[in-house]
Amino acid sequence: MVEKEVEKLLRGGANIAAVTAPAEVCLRCGRRLYSIETVNRFQQIRDNLACDKVTDLRPLGQSFQTAL
Repeated sequence: MVEKEVEKLLRGGANIAAVTAPAEVCLRCGRRLYSIETVNRFQQIRDNLACDKVTDLRPLGQSFQTAL
């Protein structure tokens, strides 16, 4: 396991946020382990996204959905 900064996508309602966070990453399988503080912050961000509380977030582009 090594400590790394990783990117995680968090979804709340129709909104998605890309978050950079510290994690312990397994060098064999890539599994990530997050601290309880980080997991709690992820949940706060998801809750804010679900309630459209996104004014403190920086827009990062656009997302689109289509059927095949």
